[in-house]
Amino acid sequence: MHIQEKTLKDIEFHTVLEQMSSYCLTHLGTEKALQCAPFSKKDDLLIALARTNDYLASFENDNRIPNHSFEPITKEIQLLKIENSYLETSSFKKIKAISTTCNEIIGFLKKFNTYYPHLFEFASAIPITTELIVQIDAIIDRFGDVKDQASETLFTLRQEINSVRGKINQSFMSALNAYSAMDYLDDIRESVVENKRVLAVKAMYRRKVKGSILGNSKTGSIVYIEPEDTFKHTRELNNLVFEESEEITRILKELTNYTRSFRDLLKDYQEFLTELDVIFAKAKYAASINAILPEIAEDRTYELKDAVHPLLYISNKKKKLKTFPQSILLHPENRIIVISGPNAGGKSITLKTVGLLQVMLQSGLLIPVHERSKVCLFDRILTDIGDNQSIENHLSTYSYRLKQMNYFLKKCNKNTLFLIDEFGTGSDPELGGALAETFLEEFYHRESYGIITTHYSNLKVLANELPYMQNANMMFDEKSLEPMFKLALGQAGSSFTFEVAQKNGIPFGLINRAKKKIERGKVRFDATIAKLQKERSKLEKTERSLKLNERKKLDETEKLEETNLKIQKKLESYQELYDSNQRLIYLGQKMNDLAERYFENNQKRELMGELFKMVQIENSKRKKVSAQAKKVQKAKEQKVIKEVEKTIEVIREKKKAAKVKIAKTPQPKPIFKIGDRVRLQDGRAIGSIDKLEKNKAVINYGMFTTNVSVEQLELVEAAK
Repeated sequence: MHIQEKTLKDIEFHTVLEQMSSYCLTHLGTEKALQCAPFSKKDDLLIALARTNDYLASFENDNRIPNHSFEPITKEIQLLKIENSYLETSSFKKIKAISTTCNEIIGFLKKFNTYYPHLFEFASAIPITTELIVQIDAIIDRFGDVKDQASETLFTLRQEINSVRGKINQSFMSALNAYSAMDYLDDIRESVVENKRVLAVKAMYRRKVKGSILGNSKTGSIVYIEPEDTFKHTRELNNLVFEESEEITRILKELTNYTRSFRDLLKDYQEFLTELDVIFAKAKYAASINAILPEIAEDRTYELKDAVHPLLYISNKKKKLKTFPQSILLHPENRIIVISGPNAGGKSITLKTVGLLQVMLQSGLLIPVHERSKVCLFDRILTDIGDNQSIENHLSTYSYRLKQMNYFLKKCNKNTLFLIDEFGTGSDPELGGALAETFLEEFYHRESYGIITTHYSNLKVLANELPYMQNANMMFDEKSLEPMFKLALGQAGSSFTFEVAQKNGIPFGLINRAKKKIERGKVRFDATIAKLQKERSKLEKTERSLKLNERKKLDETEKLEETNLKIQKKLESYQELYDSNQRLIYLGQKMNDLAERYFENNQKRELMGELFKMVQIENSKRKKVSAQAKKVQKAKEQKVIKEVEKTIEVIREKKKAAKVKIAKTPQPKPIFKIGDRVRLQDGRAIGSIDKLEKNKAVINYGMFTTNVSVEQLELVEAAK
């Protein structure tokens, strides 16, 4: 991909890199993140995007990638290249840490390769080795000191050093006690000079104390003397310490020589963790701006849905302001969009958004768009945004623009995306507009993709005439004359020149005089565009209102369907309960008949035969089910029974309330006669009266009869 440094400045790409690099955990990662640029090969780009997408996914699940922070070992890698050089213990600590971190991350990605396939593929080329870590652990402890067991010689030397130090302390304490008893010492008794314990001897007794004088106090009243016996042991200690340092140097040289064979691996480890740090920063930045990986289209379809400018989004987020998303559609049959509309309406931001998001994507960064967006890749991105006067090169704005157009004409092809702000400005409107129209026709014939912003009417007309070019406008509220920051495709926009002037307090008389100075046709043309924009705004409001109503109706329909389904299920449950109860009533009636017959004839065999027959008939209707299924069925029945009881309780309460109300208004008691259809006052079943005796009635329910009091009955239908 070919892109000018000026283009990167125009779209503020370096600011994005600065924000992204701030998420890096290491200095090397930060440096590499700031050097991000568009990829030259498509395959490399797709791999980089997939890796960033993998890391972004890790923030949303429980399998978080281990921490990759490390201390750089660049200096150590360079030293390993130099013969006879050796590394300090601090360097080996860093080497061990970076090796452990790499092994942990590579092992993790191997374990969860299905979650992070692209990161696993990236890490799988680097081998896991514990040999170097084991060797360093054997020689250097966790505090960065060489262990006593690093060699037998070192172990012996350190034992001797400890022994001599003991002798030094013993001889010093002996001298201290002896001279203190003789009152040769000052009140402070001892001090430390040149890291050695010394006796604080009174000046008058200095010749009586054997040893070497190492100094005296500022007043000269105290002389600091190292006892003779202690001095002998100190010389021995110095010799042993020197031998120890020589042995440590020898051990470190051996370990350095062993580490040299791992130099290339350590270099790979550092490069791997640095790259992983950049990927991590890209993923964190993507999460902060709600970025995703859109579909990469092969058919030159470029569709950004709900795209936002990342820098504007972050700025507005801090200020708690809303960022307005924009949608753009380019394809082979709609290659160029001409955006018009009033100033401060968002034209330039829309242009920068498209350019910045495209460069971000082609540099391996995810972009803040809707998940259904589709993006194609370009070989070149050409921009001309902002005022580009150059005092040094003696270029005016228009001269610079002509120079840029010349560059565009040399580089523009069908794989180019060009973005031009305020196209054609800087010269006479008619002459500059004509030249701009010619340039635009040339870009059109070369099949380039592009977006331009303009106020020139001839460019709006050209966009309307050419089949693969489209007008668009930044919408404007015609009442408040405030920008709506929304791009509307398919129609040119008015600049609202006089309306904005009036809003900003320009006297109405001056505006009318200005209107008279221009061609009447142009005023009418601009007024027509403004009117169309207003109509479009009204239609969009109506459309939004209709969509809202439609959504409400759909929600209500779904609720009704859900309620209907619940009612249906309840009805089915109640029907099952009713059928079950009816069967039990029937069996109860049958048992009652058998009991009466047995009571009359006392035929036990006949009774048992009838019972057995009844059981066989009932069992033939049953289906064999498991204990678990029975349990579930029983629980279901219990639930339905409880619901029915609750419902019956509510109905009874209502009936009681109704009865109380009826009782207040006395009604004549019904006169029952044989054949009347009646029911119990607190029941639903309807039967007919077979017999009336005094205050009792025999009610026939079909399968059984029952005796009840007449006072408990309600008349449903009188007999004819």
